[in-house]
Amino acid sequence: MAKQQISLKPLADRVLVEPAVAETKTAGGIIIPDTAKEKPMKGKVIAVGNGKPDEPMTVKAGDTILYGKYAGTEILVEGKEYLIMRESDIYAII
Repeated sequence: MAKQQISLKPLADRVLVEPAVAETKTAGGIIIPDTAKEKPMKGKVIAVGNGKPDEPMTVKAGDTILYGKYAGTEILVEGKEYLIMRESDIYAII
């Protein structure tokens, strides 16, 4: 698996996240239509800022994380959708 290079560098305590793909089927095999799909609350950290002087960053690029349903701002970088959020919006590292 090749390491992903991106031209965006988050500042301070911000993190760039690639959201996980939304589920297309339920556990029972029912196909979920696009209008009913829930936003994933899991993703992979692509880039991190340098942190604040009194708060070093705990997550690093490559970590898989859980975050809040409404966390972050959706952005489009090089034709791909990402979320940019504060580290405090992250609930856990998986």
